[in-house]
Amino acid sequence: MGSFSLMHWIVVLAIILILFGAGKLPRVMGDFAKGIKAFKAGMKEEDETEATASPAQVPPPSAATNSAAPAGGVAPSHEPAKTV
Repeated sequence: MGSFSLMHWIVVLAIILILFGAGKLPRVMGDFAKGIKAFKAGMKEEDETEATASPAQVPPPSAATNSAAPAGGVAPSHEPAKTV
């Protein structure tokens, strides 16, 4: 395939000018630039919030499962069940 030559780029630019017109092209490019600036500002805000937020400490899974009550609502017993 290879890269595009100068003639390819001229044809692409001519098609773009025909589709959008010379008057609309600056407005489209301005909107594109505003979108890029908004994206960069959003990424910067995200980085700042990650840097200031402290990581939450989560207890290990074994401690969480031992302290939870079973679905039946009865606490588990470590003694064997007595039969009469």
